[in-house]
Amino acid sequence: MFKKKSLFFVSVLLVLAVVLAACAPTATTVPTEEPTEEPTPEPQSIVDIAVADGRFETLVAAVGAAGLAETLSNEGPFTVFAPTDEAFAKLPEGTVDALLADIPALTDILLYHVVEGAVLAEDVVSLEEAQTLLGENVSIRVEDGMVYINDAQVILTDIIAENGVIHVIDTVLLPTEEESLGSIVDIAVADGRFETLVAAVQAAELAETLAGEGPFTVFAPTDDAFAKLPEGTVEALLADIPTLTNILLYHVVDGAVLAEVVVTLEEAETLLGEKVSIWLEDGMVYLNDAQVIITDILADNGVIHVIDTVLLPPES
Repeated sequence: MFKKKSLFFVSVLLVLAVVLAACAPTATTVPTEEPTEEPTPEPQSIVDIAVADGRFETLVAAVGAAGLAETLSNEGPFTVFAPTDEAFAKLPEGTVDALLADIPALTDILLYHVVEGAVLAEDVVSLEEAQTLLGENVSIRVEDGMVYINDAQVILTDIIAENGVIHVIDTVLLPTEEESLGSIVDIAVADGRFETLVAAVQAAELAETLAGEGPFTVFAPTDDAFAKLPEGTVEALLADIPTLTNILLYHVVDGAVLAEVVVTLEEAETLLGEKVSIWLEDGMVYLNDAQVIITDILADNGVIHVIDTVLLPPES
């Protein structure tokens, strides 16, 4: 009897368990959201950063006017010492407008603010100078904890771009203007010993040529050299321009040939197409029969060597 009751009780428990299991709520899987990826920022060039910054509107306008925007957006890398709008405002009134109308000068100034390579501030302070893309050097110094490029103070460093780095400066850098020596013609006119030569050059309409880019080497006869010619020769030449022109071209060599090079030569071809012979005797240099008495008078477009005799081409 006890066994029957036990079996009955167990059966009831099993039935209840099955019923409870059937009634239990079904487990549901809650989907998990995948993390949202942060958008990757677009890489920015030096020009992009300067445009977006807002402090370099004049610089950006100048770069655009000079056609350098594409260059400074290229791979580089470059280091740009970037003057702010306030830096440009410190220039004399009208300077910016004048530069925007003079693209070659503007381009030179802009290139004077750019150094090849990405030079971070920690490297800048270890330098005394840096060569710019203009080919001219800027000086670098540290004073009272501040860094100066020429006379411009660096006020913000290491703005990193995809193609280099920007350091902000408070003054526009201006390349050093080389003092003009004057052209060969300018020097001959100012010297006072070449009045006949100058008159002959002007009569033959060669002044513009010899004031041009060159470079030229002129073996310049003095007034005393012309005075050694037979009486009436100069007047006759001034009336015979083709012959005068040939004689003058016989005194000019293409290129700037300094004295140290002249003494290594045996001859030189002139602009006439005829050659002059060069020889040394007792420490003196001669061209044909003319003695060189002064050497290496430098001009913007070449060099003058002074001679004591007029050179006459063959069959003149």
